[in-house]
Amino acid sequence: MAVYKKGGNWFIDFWHRGRRYRRKVSPDKRQAELALKKVKVAIAENKFFDVKKQQKVLFEEMGKEYLERYSKINKRSFVHDEGKLRKHLIPFFGGKFLYEITSGMIEDYKAKRLGEEASVATINRELAILKHIYTKAIEWGKAGENPVKKVKLFRENNQRIRYLERGEVKTLIDSSAEFLKPIIIVALNTGMRQGEILRLCWDDIDFANGIITVRNSKSGESRYVPMNTVVMNTLENLKKLCNPNSPYIFCNDRGRPLTRFGLVRGAFERAVKNTGIKDFHFHDLRHTFASYLVMSGADIMTVKELLGHKTLAMTLRYSHLSPNYKRSTVELLCNRVDTFWTPRQVENTEKKGIVEKLLTDITKNNARVAELVDAQDLKSWVL
Repeated sequence: MAVYKKGGNWFIDFWHRGRRYRRKVSPDKRQAELALKKVKVAIAENKFFDVKKQQKVLFEEMGKEYLERYSKINKRSFVHDEGKLRKHLIPFFGGKFLYEITSGMIEDYKAKRLGEEASVATINRELAILKHIYTKAIEWGKAGENPVKKVKLFRENNQRIRYLERGEVKTLIDSSAEFLKPIIIVALNTGMRQGEILRLCWDDIDFANGIITVRNSKSGESRYVPMNTVVMNTLENLKKLCNPNSPYIFCNDRGRPLTRFGLVRGAFERAVKNTGIKDFHFHDLRHTFASYLVMSGADIMTVKELLGHKTLAMTLRYSHLSPNYKRSTVELLCNRVDTFWTPRQVENTEKKGIVEKLLTDITKNNARVAELVDAQDLKSWVL
């Protein structure tokens, strides 16, 4: 504990329960020394409290205020935030004041969610919401510190790339509900995100020029996606069947847009389960689009533009090539390398002798095989 001068004012400097405090008191050194003595007495009598921590704001109250005052207005992921708070964060931290929640409690929350088999990515997203709630609470004068800053997030593996093989594409579409088939076809042929597809309106489709305008992309900017013949035909046929009173392409009977958490999610999961395809999610249709473009020789910068990525590093995740494709690419070297790379060729005379010996051995050792094998055919096939 000490007093020190900075500028024209005196400050007090002390520690309490592992936290360091520095407070400006007065231009008068004696006032600062008196303030420090009072702090020492308060700590000794266990009566010292951080003024900001004394504000009795329940976590659930702050969570609801965060949703209404910030998330609902500023974030497109409002529904995600609301779900994570209602299902997980409030049940665990509810009933506690903001100043009572410690980094240790948050570690306990991580352990609990792991025990519930939540993915590390899901837990990290929940902690991100919790952290931002505290950020706004501090900004709004309802909390003094952010305990989530002391908690280490899980390391995520963002390199997972799962895409459909050619046979799986048809199987998935055939196994899907009728309303889901055009959604999957558009996803596979445009690489658009699920939310972008479900928000599409007929005004976004330019049939004359074959262009889809994505108005509310993840980056917040519009982008333009070209339509191939499959997408054009799919949307033209769908327009004849859809609700004429709704501006949305993919809508329910009341003309409201389909949502990713309702009918679409359940139908897609059932389709994947029925086909027996393992470890596959809707977003992997986007992986499939990008992977096949790359395997077909598309320029990586073109793929980046089609996917709407801001950085090339993001696109490289989608440049996954199957082992078979890599192997076939390496085989191209066979036609390019110099002759000294090629194994010694067997001369025809030597090859003829090998075949003659093979036929003799067959005749001696297995008469039945000799009867089934036409010696002349074997010679011509090998030679």
